[in-house]
Amino acid sequence: MADQERYRHPAPTYRLVVAGKDITPAVDARLISLTLTEGRENTADQLDLELDDSDGQLTLPRKEAEIELQLGWQGQPLIDKGTFVVDEVEHTGAPDKVTIRARAADLGGEIRKRAEKSWHSTTLGAILAEVAKRNSLSHKVDAKLAATKVDHVDQTNESDMHFLTRLARKYDAVATVKKKHLLFMPINGTTTSKGESLPTIHITRASGDQHRWSSSTREALDGVRAWWSDRVNGKRKEVVAGDKTRNVKTLKETYASEQDALTAARAERQRLERGMATFELTLALGRPELMPQSPVRVTGFKEDIDGQGWLVKEVCHTLSDGGLGSKVQMERGGSEKSE
Repeated sequence: MADQERYRHPAPTYRLVVAGKDITPAVDARLISLTLTEGRENTADQLDLELDDSDGQLTLPRKEAEIELQLGWQGQPLIDKGTFVVDEVEHTGAPDKVTIRARAADLGGEIRKRAEKSWHSTTLGAILAEVAKRNSLSHKVDAKLAATKVDHVDQTNESDMHFLTRLARKYDAVATVKKKHLLFMPINGTTTSKGESLPTIHITRASGDQHRWSSSTREALDGVRAWWSDRVNGKRKEVVAGDKTRNVKTLKETYASEQDALTAARAERQRLERGMATFELTLALGRPELMPQSPVRVTGFKEDIDGQGWLVKEVCHTLSDGGLGSKVQMERGGSEKSE
């Protein structure tokens, strides 16, 4: 009996709440699979539920119903994965089943509506504060990013969410909205939606089921060039982040000032450096605490893999009869260089 206890696998568990009511007991007997995909790009986190309806007694959920999800292991605190809004319901058979697709609640509504706005001689922090206010969001912005001067930027017939994502790309940051809170932080900042530091997660080779590491010099560049418009003499000028005498990538956009151009060039260079090495792991025993921006250290692989700090780009958690597993996509943790 002692040996059985020693080698017993932990049991996965979850909690689903709709309109303040815990529906887990009602769902549990029907659950075929639960899949949660979390990413940092301009797509909402997605929750997929497959439920057994072979007895025909399952009531179809209404669209726009809100679902709160917590995920984890029995005997341990569950991880809050946020609130999702049902936007697609599908019934198939035989055998009959219902598939529910829901997306992160805070990436709908007003923040997806197109708007027009221009800003002049301001700061990035002031712009983000205004966007947060008109969407009734609280917000937290990295102090260095908030103080960044912005000579001119236009929001031209695009949604606030698309605009935020464009700003995030320009400044090599991540913009997330969860639970009515906007967070704008450097990609290497490794923070939660509340602005709290994410702990480094350690994963050993024994924890993994499959892995794929890739390193490429195809995108290796020595510098990134950006153009800006000098309004004093009406000429277009260049700046380069890195070495401008060797292999240089040129950005298409022409920026309003030298500082804007240099900021964009530095961000693109950092992004390219991170993408030169990628690492994918399929974990037989899922790690629900993994989320986009989680810093990760691994051991038991090759020296080049173990010696590198990794940053989670996307993670997919799946709960089914086979247990709780996680598939995580990571990129190299880049350095914040300045020229």
